Amino acid sequence: MAKQMSVISFTGKLGPLIGYKRNGQYFLRSMPQSVQQTAATRRASRRFGIASRKGAFIRHAFYPHLDIHCDGGHINRLNRLLIAAGDHYAAITGFRFNQHTGVDRFFAVAPRLFPNGILNIPAQTIAGHTGMAALEVKVIATHIDFTSRQVVGSETVTLMIAPDTTFQETNVSLDVPGQGSLVVVFQVRAMYEDGPSGNRQYMAADIIAVTTPQVPKYAKKRAYPKRKVLLPGLTYTYAYPAVIQLE
Repeated sequence: MAKQMSVISFTGKLGPLIGYKRNGQYFLRSMPQSVQQTAATRRASRRFGIASRKGAFIRHAFYPHLDIHCDGGHINRLNRLLIAAGDHYAAITGFRFNQHTGVDRFFAVAPRLFPNGILNIPAQTIAGHTGMAALEVKVIATHIDFTSRQVVGSETVTLMIAPDTTFQETNVSLDVPGQGSLVVVFQVRAMYEDGPSGNRQYMAADIIAVTTPQVPKYAKKRAYPKRKVLLPGLTYTYAYPAVIQLE
């Protein structure tokens, strides 16, 4: 690994060299002469590719609604979660777009999503700090179809809360149009008289809930009931298809 010291830095391939950026600095590495992959490394590569595409899809579904600065490592952190999760998307619950601060810094009692689409924010004391005028809460709910990779519908709700006061229990109805997995992000920002805080310690955006559509345990089942047809002197047994809808 070599550090780029030239006036013009680059990322990507340049001849036998590859430029890349890490933690705000540019580095170089040489391309390998050949790459030998085993069956295990090919499977790992496929999992990484699938997770990377899913991660990019999720991030870009929320980027237009977020008002905070994501940390530089949030892409890789989300990809690692998705690699481990597979198709169990609820595993990304708790992911922080800003790893330096979580929602729990402001809300000691976490919000919870009920099956009927109601987000409950329990009563509690909201802690503030010197100079803070208010706490802005933004709920971002998005229906995502992971199969077709489409954002089906989105809704945002914003609340302003006075700091150092007892917050009364609040229920937020998330009436998001469309079908698919419902992903809910809870964003919190400290607000001052002259605008929102630019300090990453006072801004948070966490995925607090992921619900997936319920798939019926049993689908249509094809049954073949027997039917006797009597003819003079003979008995025949026929099987004919009948579709039965199970409850």
